[in-house]
Amino acid sequence: MQARVAEELRQMIISGELPPRSSLSEMALSETFGVSRTPIREALKQLQIEGLVEVRPRVGTFVAVPSRRELTELFQMKELLEGAAARLLAFRGNVPEVERLEANMKAADAAVQDGDAEQYASLVHEFHDLIVVGADNSKLEAHYRTLMNQLAYARLVRTSLSRPGRLDESDGEHHRVLNLIQAKDGDGAERVMREHVRMSHQALMAGMDERRA
Repeated sequence: MQARVAEELRQMIISGELPPRSSLSEMALSETFGVSRTPIREALKQLQIEGLVEVRPRVGTFVAVPSRRELTELFQMKELLEGAAARLLAFRGNVPEVERLEANMKAADAAVQDGDAEQYASLVHEFHDLIVVGADNSKLEAHYRTLMNQLAYARLVRTSLSRPGRLDESDGEHHRVLNLIQAKDGDGAERVMREHVRMSHQALMAGMDERRA
């Protein structure tokens, strides 16, 4: 029961259905999920460990909002993990994930052509996910899943892509990564993937600054 509640709450936070800083009342959540407060309390403890929930003593429990420093640290880890994943995938050769990446890029090109940022954002998530899965390293993938949950990346990527010209830039960076993977150039794939994550981080920070202004 606690695991099901935790997973549903996790997805609600990551998707943005529960926005940052939202209050998480045990009583309201127990009514929403039709369970007692005990599995809700345990689920919130688990999400606090994962960095998705913030508990303020004598105040309440809220959807966590990463600080600028925390975002930077998380993106530094994202850069390391995705760079390593691109390298490992390149060395694996022509595996099914590479074919799926090729199909992803065709769909992404069409989304960019149409100016469909929402569709492109979902394809971005799939692109990165395919590279991590294609690395065929369960330990790397487990760390990556935890990291992406902490980032609530589905929400952040839309802020990054809202920057003028970022859709085209991101698509071009994905093409360069895939070209190096197809060429079995592990060193090059890792380097360009890391550069891409750094560019995404810069676009995100700039987009967040604009929204605050």
